[in-house]
Amino acid sequence: MKRLWSVGGLYLLVAVIIFYAVFPFYYAYVSVFREQPFATNIFNSLIVSVSVVALSLLLGVTAAYALGRVQFRGRGTLLLVVLGVSMFPQVAVLSGMFELVRAFGLYNSLFSLTLSYMIFTIPFTVWVLTTFMKGLPKELEEAAVMDGATPWTIITRVFMPLLWPALVTTGLLAFIAAWNEFLFALTFTLTNTQRTVPVAIALITGSSQHELPWGNIMAASVIVTVPVVLLVLFFQRRIVSGLTAGAVKG
Repeated sequence: MKRLWSVGGLYLLVAVIIFYAVFPFYYAYVSVFREQPFATNIFNSLIVSVSVVALSLLLGVTAAYALGRVQFRGRGTLLLVVLGVSMFPQVAVLSGMFELVRAFGLYNSLFSLTLSYMIFTIPFTVWVLTTFMKGLPKELEEAAVMDGATPWTIITRVFMPLLWPALVTTGLLAFIAAWNEFLFALTFTLTNTQRTVPVAIALITGSSQHELPWGNIMAASVIVTVPVVLLVLFFQRRIVSGLTAGAVKG
């Protein structure tokens, strides 16, 4: 009985210590969601990131098929132009994108972020997928053509199952780029209900101008980092195989 009490007291002491250590983090997490629409900001970032990945992969696969499998004059130059677009810093195209967003009536909407983010996700998606597409056996495409397959059927039924490592790698990179983007999100959104998490974290303020709630900022930063870490851990084998295959084929 005495041993049982001692073991129970030990576990109780450990529980108290854990509660004492963890409660400030729990309080900070709750405070982040209570003081601002942070759940809405996370949902906005998720919508924008997923839509950017979907559109980038769709356009990237089709462009990669044309650049990697179809012979036409200027193919190499076009590929270099696509790559060169990604070399421009965001601030260099910010004013032009702002005028484009205003002209389309997309200011303060999530679609304006999706449209602008594809400027820097599509170039590296096309470049990486084109490298993979060039390395696929020509016999597969010739056999599909002999069976009467259309180019779209060849892309979706023949090539895409072989491109999964590249698709996962480029899709995850596009997701991380869209999830962490700040400059366009700050410029093209105005209200808290349309902002993404990087802007929401940057605009967290304290009770006075000179006091920042560092606990809330740290908690929010941890919250938005968790999805990216989970995605990397879940797809790590695909990512490694995709990067390795791309290095060998390139």
